[in-house]
Amino acid sequence: MKRPISIAEFISVIRRLPPDEPHPDPRVWYKTQKEHWLGWLEDYDGPGAYGRVPNKNRDAKFAFNHVVCPEMLLWLIEAAGTNRELVDAARRASESGPTMMQKSGLIRKLVPWTEVVAAIWGADNHKRKQLAR
Repeated sequence: MKRPISIAEFISVIRRLPPDEPHPDPRVWYKTQKEHWLGWLEDYDGPGAYGRVPNKNRDAKFAFNHVVCPEMLLWLIEAAGTNRELVDAARRASESGPTMMQKSGLIRKLVPWTEVVAAIWGADNHKRKQLAR
């Protein structure tokens, strides 16, 4: 997929991905990383709960590259169907980062946006059609 993927398209795909195991934590508003993604992307072009600069028309690649939560990234790359060896390597690599930002960067270094796009919108046409609905 060569064109930018809108936040709305990204949300639609995330809604169709398999959920992760709920881990209720009274310190956070979400129970799953899928719920975390959907909440984080909600009103992405507005300030939302994260104090974003509104009206920037950011795309899904921008959002993916600005997540600073390793658990969110790991869930997405696994749920999207990224190569298992890459997922495992990203999980191991993230363990060596001392901060959430560094852990997230290590994950994206091994599984960049292009890998996520290939997993979701790539060669498996049947999967692509199911997720695009």
